[in-house]
Amino acid sequence: MSYQRVKDFFENNGLGDRVRQLPSSSATVELAAQAVGCKVSQIAKTLSFLVGGKPILIVAAGNVRIDNQKYKAKFAEKPKMIPIERLQEYIGHTIGGICPFVIKQGVTVYLDNSLKANATIYPAAGSANSVAHLSITELERLSAYKMWVDVTREQSPKANLA
Repeated sequence: MSYQRVKDFFENNGLGDRVRQLPSSSATVELAAQAVGCKVSQIAKTLSFLVGGKPILIVAAGNVRIDNQKYKAKFAEKPKMIPIERLQEYIGHTIGGICPFVIKQGVTVYLDNSLKANATIYPAAGSANSVAHLSITELERLSAYKMWVDVTREQSPKANLA
């Protein structure tokens, strides 16, 4: 089970109390914000793509979406999301629980600048009803990210409301 692997990973890093299962679904940004009681922008969504046939993850704030032009400028190709049925194979997690922790070897993690607007963020933790509570510095350390990128644009203003 992905959640237990993520929970164990956090325990081994001294942050086991930062991961929890929720009584309701956190599978979408909106559901996660409701379940946690935070702003949509504080949810750290993890998006999965193939670049040159290799899997990458981009962790971004919940109130943004991928900007195709910025993405193409950064990765030299159009965004191509990993098909839902191949997420476990490529990443090691399934839809609703995709996170940058305890992922398969060879997956490169990028953090989007949109996250920097938040002191506290809530990424998924391996299941469709789990979440981690982290600072940006903790996310950097635990995700083993490659670099910060700017590949998103803000969604409509109403998406910023909790």
